[in-house]
This record gives sequence, C-alpha cells and structure tokens, in this order.
Amino acid sequence: MKLREVHIRWVGIFLVAALSTFNDGDDHMIDKPLWFHYFVSFCFTTLYWNGACAVIFFLRKKFPEISKTKRRVLWSGLFIGIWMTVGGIPLKIIFNVVELKELLSINEHLRYLPFNFIIATVVTLSYEAFYFFDKWKEQFTLNQQLKNQQIRTQYEVLQNQMSPHFLFNSLNTLTTIIPENAEAAVSFTERLSEVYRYILQNKDRELVSLQEEIDFVKSYLFLLRMRYPDNLTVSFNIEKSYLNLTIPPLTLQMLAENAIKHNVVSKAKPLHIDIYIENGKSVIVKNNLQRKESLEKSTKTGLDNIRKRYNILGKKEIDVITSTSNFMVAVPLIDLLEESDLNFS
Repeated sequence: MKLREVHIRWVGIFLVAALSTFNDGDDHMIDKPLWFHYFVSFCFTTLYWNGACAVIFFLRKKFPEISKTKRRVLWSGLFIGIWMTVGGIPLKIIFNVVELKELLSINEHLRYLPFNFIIATVVTLSYEAFYFFDKWKEQFTLNQQLKNQQIRTQYEVLQNQMSPHFLFNSLNTLTTIIPENAEAAVSFTERLSEVYRYILQNKDRELVSLQEEIDFVKSYLFLLRMRYPDNLTVSFNIEKSYLNLTIPPLTLQMLAENAIKHNVVSKAKPLHIDIYIENGKSVIVKNNLQRKESLEKSTKTGLDNIRKRYNILGKKEIDVITSTSNFMVAVPLIDLLEESDLNFS
C-alpha cells in the first residue's frame, strides 16, 4: 500500500496531540482528567493541521507551476500564520480554554503571533519540499516518455513516411523528369535532399518553429506535386506573427501525407489541402474528403502519434473534425514563453 500524505498527517496529529497533552500548562484546565487534555489537544491539532493543508492544497491548484513557487510559499506562510492565530477561537470558546475578555484582547492574539508564523513557515516549507520533489519526479517521467515517443516517431518516419517505398517513388519520378526537364529534375533533387536533411537535423528535437515545419512541408509537397502535377493543390495562410510559435516536428507532414494516402487524387477528383491558423491558437490542416474505396495498408498511428506527443508536451488535445465534404485536424500551437514551466531550469 502506497503511503500517502493523508496517512502521515493523521499519524502526526495523534503524536502532536499526545506531546501537547503532556506539555499543557493551561491553568483553566488543570483540574481536568488526562483524557480530556488529550481530547482538547487532539481537536486543536486536527483543526490547525487540516486548515493548513486546505490552504496549501488550494494554493497548489491556484499556482501549480514550479515557476510560481515563491508566490505560493509567501501566500501559504501568510494565510497559515493567520489561521494559526485566529482559527482556534471557536474551540477556545467551546472548551473554555481562555476567558472571553482575553479573546477580545488583541494582546492575547499578538502574544502567539511570532510562534504561529514560525510554525507556518516550517509547515509550508516542509510541504513545498515534498511538492517540488513530486513535480521533479513527474517531469522526469514525462521527459522519459517523450524520449520514448520520439524514438517511436523516428521509427514510424523511417518505416512509413520516409520508407524505401517513398524513396523508390521519388527516384522513379526523378527518372521520368530528367529527360523531359533537366531544370525541374535539379529542383526535385534539391527538395528531396532538403526533406531528408530536415529529418536528420530534427530527429532529436521535441519542438520546432512553425516556420521550419512549413518550409519542410513545402519541400515535401513539392515532391508529391511532381507525381500529381494538376491533381494536388496546397494553400498556406499563415501570418508572420505566428511563425515563431512551435509544434512537434513532422506534425504537418504527417497530416498532409495522411490526406494524400486516404483520398483520391486524380484529374476528375483533385485534392486540395488548406493549411492555416485559427484563433491564433491552432494550425489547421484541411482537405476535401474523397475517400479511396480501397486503402493501402496503414499502421493507423499518424494521428495517435501526434496526439500522444501533444499530451506529453503540454497536455493539449488535437481536434479532428469530419464532415460530409471535408476532413480537418487542428493541432495546438505552443508558445515557448508560456510553456517554460515544462522545464526545470
């Protein structure tokens, strides 16, 4: 059974209550039996400890990021100190620990204020130390998952998108172009080298800029348009202000490749792909829907691969929308300034 904070908390409450019982010098309760002393100490300890935890857990939800640790610690210390000072007033009245006139005196509360804030600081720092360690372990696990996912991505790219079959088709297209148009053959060769260069350069990166990915996709689509000169059109509508935002590498290429793989591309039914920004938050890859009657064998891992990488990176979801005439995938753009909390630097 995994030891949880709540288990440690209640064991601590029983122990602290016991220590407080034998260290209780309150004249108002000197004639009370030992069990009553323990019961009162237990009630106060339970109230203070659980109240402090409520403050800590609330602020964790309010400021969960590691970058906001300083803010979280300061607010926690302040609120817990205040709670330690005034939170026990109802119990003091119930158990008649102090007289009412003493409760109404500011000096009664100020007398314990330094001690209460020392306790608040110790409690806050203790909980924060464990919270930071848990976050570190969580980030380490996520990094390991991302590395494993990158390996799977590289394998999928080499096995499917950039497979020998694709290279064979590209070289076959090149062989056809050379005798007809030497200049076009040179352009084709240059773009083919750019495609493979991009893959080799970015195989270990988690994110690339939208500008880099679009340049790569344009080179990739250039090769495909050589095979479908009049049957495949692609339009880009990307404002310059979004080009520095990032996405996982090969994301747009996978989506464009899927559109071509799963749809008819012919003179009678040309395929059109639109790539554009929506609401400044997502890049959209949209194509007219004209599914092939018989599909070539597919691993069906393209969208799943993208979805998993986004979940690991930023816990974001991609949206897939299918209508009678269009197929659309929206992938979130990642702002590194906003996502800096993913790194513990």
